[in-house]
Amino acid sequence: MKIIDTSISDVKIIEPKVFKDSRGYFYESFSQKEFNQLITPITFVQDNQAKSSFGVLRGLHFQKPPYSQSKLVRVISGKVLDVAVDIRKESPTYGQYESVVLSGDNMRQLFIPKGFAHGYSVLSDEAVFQYKCDEYYHPESEGGIIWNDPDLKIDWMLKPENILLSDKDTNRIKLSQLENIF
Repeated sequence: MKIIDTSISDVKIIEPKVFKDSRGYFYESFSQKEFNQLITPITFVQDNQAKSSFGVLRGLHFQKPPYSQSKLVRVISGKVLDVAVDIRKESPTYGQYESVVLSGDNMRQLFIPKGFAHGYSVLSDEAVFQYKCDEYYHPESEGGIIWNDPDLKIDWMLKPENILLSDKDTNRIKLSQLENIF
């Protein structure tokens, strides 16, 4: 696996080594040993998968301590714009974000550590999104930031009229309203 640094030091892009031939392809999507050596020691405890259609925007989500989550995200099929926003108030990159196109074709993954809000927009007709978490989901710990926070200025690569949101994601707060929780 190849690790690519981003503008936020703790957020990493992972490119697997893919073996292709006339029959298709094979790649190792996760190795605990390599991940611990190349990125950080971690134990993932839950895998999640979501299927969404074009224009769906999920995010920006996080879990508050003590149930905060690191995530390793990838797209099985389709294409998304994946976004990680640093919400650690003491961090030199607080309020900055990293965005990466993840697809079934490029097979890239993104590691998002604790202290980040996460979201993605679906750019293909549909996408199957899969992610590992190092903490179980706790609904009482759920938090979020509004997807169109004017201070963040995230380009979700979608026209506003094409964006499909959950009721919950239409009523999130701005980053500037978030308490210092990390």
